[in-house]
Amino acid sequence: MCFVYLPLYGMSALQYSFIIPVYNRPDEVDELLGSFKKLSGTIPFEIVIIEDGSSIDCKSIIENYSHDLIISYYYKPNSGPGDSRNFGMQKAKGNYFIILDSDCLLPIQYLETVNAYLSATFVDCFGGPDTAHKSFTNLQKAINFTMTSFITTGGIRGGKSSNEKFQPRSFNMGLSKKAFLDSGGFGTIHPGEDPDLSIRLHKLGYKTVLIDEAFVYHKRRISWRKFYQQVHKFGLVRPILNSWHPETSRLTYWFPTVFSLGLILAILLFLIDFKWPLMLYGGYMMIAFLLSLISTKNISVAFQSILAIFIQFFGYGYGFLKSTLAISVLHKKPEERFPKLFFKNVQ
Repeated sequence: MCFVYLPLYGMSALQYSFIIPVYNRPDEVDELLGSFKKLSGTIPFEIVIIEDGSSIDCKSIIENYSHDLIISYYYKPNSGPGDSRNFGMQKAKGNYFIILDSDCLLPIQYLETVNAYLSATFVDCFGGPDTAHKSFTNLQKAINFTMTSFITTGGIRGGKSSNEKFQPRSFNMGLSKKAFLDSGGFGTIHPGEDPDLSIRLHKLGYKTVLIDEAFVYHKRRISWRKFYQQVHKFGLVRPILNSWHPETSRLTYWFPTVFSLGLILAILLFLIDFKWPLMLYGGYMMIAFLLSLISTKNISVAFQSILAIFIQFFGYGYGFLKSTLAISVLHKKPEERFPKLFFKNVQ
């Protein structure tokens, strides 16, 4: 495999390996590889695809791109995305890994943006934002707004940040080979394996940052039901991470739970003619509606964004409360109380 060599703090040149686990999503791999073909610039790279025990594999899709892209393909028993990423990084030839989810698409300048940043200011771990492409469905755009808006998540996934302890998410994350070897990579919990890795990297003295311009289009092919299940799991995971890494606990993690319980209380108060608490919630939703309308220029997306906010807050809030009671009050072991959050058969 051919790489260019440039000076970098006395190291050899950055040698990029894209690490992509996939499970039963050949159509997503097709679209993602199509976006790789459109990348601008001449920076060489390899793609490592790890089929995580899929019953519907993407081997034939990869063969269609084998003449245009350098791709390594591995099939292994199902052990979860974190372990599959570790497997891919162990097999990769590069010294810097860029980890993507299979439901992402790359803008044409993506690799040039990453390379320019790392060549000027090297960091062992970075994360990039996600956003919605204009071709996405209204549902996908509404969920994207809810997951990235400042008024819902603080903009930590999609907004700008100067925080040098940013916790990258594995749909768009870079990791040096040295940091991977020192940290041991991702753990077996899912979701939550990416903030867990970020926290462990901080403890080892590694720096993590958000590269604002290194965004991906995150398709999120999910229904309302699957969205609820996803955010509910996010809520379940956070108290577990807090128990593992107490120094990372924040009062802000309680916001979805407080929001949800407060809304129930506001409705009950409204029934006895005490209206202003529910009016405050109405004002918040109106602001969210207007921000979504302004950013997407689509009234259907704006209405669906309101539903997405309720689902996100109730799903996460309920999961967070349930997990907090189990872990912090009843002192249950996470692996025993929530076994579906932990993958087995790890390599």
